[in-house]
This record gives sequence, structure tokens and C-alpha cells, in this order.
Amino acid sequence: MQNILITGGAGFIGSRLALALKARGCTITVLDNLSPQIHGADARNSALFKAIDGQVRFIEADVTDRNALTQALAGQHAVVHYAAETGTGQSMYQIDRYARVNVGGTSLLLDILANAPSDAPHGVRRLVVASSRSIYGEGKYRSAEHGVVYPGHRSANAMAGGDFDVHHPAGGSPLQLLATDEESLIHPSSVYGITKQVQEQLVMTVCPTIAVEAVALRYQNVYGPGQSLSNPYTGILSIFSNLIMSGKPINIFEDGRESRDFVYIDDVVQATVQALFNPAAAHGVFNVGSGVPVDVMTVARTLVQLLGTEVPISVSGNFRLGDIRHNYACLDKAARLLGFAPHFDFNTGLRLFCDWVRTQGPVQSDYEGSIIEMKKKGLLK
Repeated sequence: MQNILITGGAGFIGSRLALALKARGCTITVLDNLSPQIHGADARNSALFKAIDGQVRFIEADVTDRNALTQALAGQHAVVHYAAETGTGQSMYQIDRYARVNVGGTSLLLDILANAPSDAPHGVRRLVVASSRSIYGEGKYRSAEHGVVYPGHRSANAMAGGDFDVHHPAGGSPLQLLATDEESLIHPSSVYGITKQVQEQLVMTVCPTIAVEAVALRYQNVYGPGQSLSNPYTGILSIFSNLIMSGKPINIFEDGRESRDFVYIDDVVQATVQALFNPAAAHGVFNVGSGVPVDVMTVARTLVQLLGTEVPISVSGNFRLGDIRHNYACLDKAARLLGFAPHFDFNTGLRLFCDWVRTQGPVQSDYEGSIIEMKKKGLLK
């Protein structure tokens, strides 16, 4: 697989993957629309774009552009499909945009491959799609009375009263959090999660019918040097670190004990390379994470310590509709079939991230505007 197309390849993960694959001797084509939300107003001067400029064949186009996507696919042996709108909160009110890009772009990609003319068949042999932990919705739990359970949406009334934990609908003792494996129930709690579920299912359903090996990677919360500090929908590590560098207070939602699985960018690139080239990955679905949950209060306090700037940290009890309480990945399948094991624990990865953040200084962000928008839409309580 010498020639590889990366859709969305100028983004945070895609640009790092492009350089890693080029170092392996691959010829890389990147199709990316250079979204201002990710790259800023002067996209071609963004650090992410400049990292790949001159290193890859670059096509500036949207993934929903049939002509551009057809051109990009010509002569490719493999595709890594990253192009997508991201952000749980934003997806809940920009529904058409998320469905059009995430579902529509994936559908178009598969449509072009499925309908390649017989006199000019495509050469794509493997397609890796970036899925997401968001398709699981709330994580996996064990009830002493009911066994393994997958709780649904938490009650807005309960959360308004300060009860942020998940409960079995029939009651009983507190639930024990378990690692989410690939056989866990898929029940996304956001529009973003629904679109990622559909992306994955489209790829895993269509590819076997057109002689393409499909691989879906369910990424947890990816972080590291190079991620956008200005995009208010990119995750709490960048949001909190930018607030700290700006000397602004941090408002922690819920009670601060909600947790996520944070996985370092280099580990994600490693797993993706293994998914591209390992024969055992074919037609498989794999979690990619650190396998360790970290609560939001720990994130905030560690960032303050590492960045060396004291700012007020308050636990407000605010909450977003569509957010989950906990989720972290079981990595047994990825270890067994891909040989994947994360090399960076949270403290090591966060230290590297903070070393990079300090070189950036505070950047302009519309985080406050995103909060106002969610409140206006009734999504932030």
C-alpha cells in the first residue's frame, strides 16, 4: 500500500499520521477543506497545514465534493477517512451540517468506490475509518443486582438537583464502572455520536462487498502538541489550558468527578499505522485509548500545576444535555490483534502537551461564545 489518501489529513491527527506514513516511504495525498474552526482565518499559515505543506500532495476541497474526491482517490491503495465535523455540544444544534459532512461525505466516498467503472477500477485495498468512543454513549457498568448494564441518558431533573451519577432504572446499589469493550452496547447520546456510528456502519457494511478491507478505530479523547487551542469544541484539555494561559477561571461542569479516557497523539498514530498494515486488522473494529479513566477535576488541577499559573477552579454544577458521565476503553482486542499498547500514560503525555502549550501562549478563542450559544439553545443548564 504505497499510495495513501487521508481525508481531513490537515487536521490534528491526520497531519501527524501523514508525516509518519511519509517517513515509512508512502506517498500521501491529503484532501482537506482547511476549516476556519480548526485552522483559523488564515488557514494556509496554520501550524497544522504548514507541517504537511510540501510533504504531501494536497487537495483543498470538501469531502462532499464528488469531483474532488474522485480525483483524490485515483491511484490510491488505501484510505484513512478523518474528514468530519467534530464536537458533541455543537452537533446538538448544527444537526444538518454534521449529518451532511459526516454521513454524506462517507456515503459519497463509498459510492465512488462502489461505482468505479470496470475499465478503470479503483486500487483501494484497505479503508480505515476514524470512529469514536461517542458511539457507545454512556459507558459500561456492573450492577450487583442486575449484572452488566448500559445506562441510558441521565435525567435532567436529577442533574439539576445535583445527582450526576448513573443509576439502574430498577434501582439498587451504586453501579461499578467497567472498561467499554468493542462488544458493548452502541447507544450514542449526541448527534455527533450518531453520525460516527453511521460512518462506521456504512464502511463496515459496504467495504466487504467491493473487495476493500475495512477497519474502524474507535478513538477515545485524543490530545497532544498541535491540537487546536482556539477551537472551543476540541476538548477540555485545550480549553482549560488556554484559559489558564489567559489567566481566566475554570468552570468545571457537574461535580468534577466525571471522567474520560485521554490518549496521546503518538499512540493514536501508532495504532492507526498498525491498522493500515497489519493483516489481522482486516474487517475489525478496535478501541484506541489509554485504558485509564481520568476525572475532570484531576485534569484541571494537573494542568494548573504543570503550566505554573494559578487560576480559580470552581465546580458550578452546570451540565450539558448529551454529555456522558464516564467512558474508558478496554484495549484487549487491539493488543491481541493489532499489537497495540499505549506508550504514554496521562502524566507523561500531559507534561509533553503542556511543554508545547507554553510555547504557544494564550490564543484567541470563542469559548465564552460557545457557552452563550449552548445556553441560548437550552443545552447547557
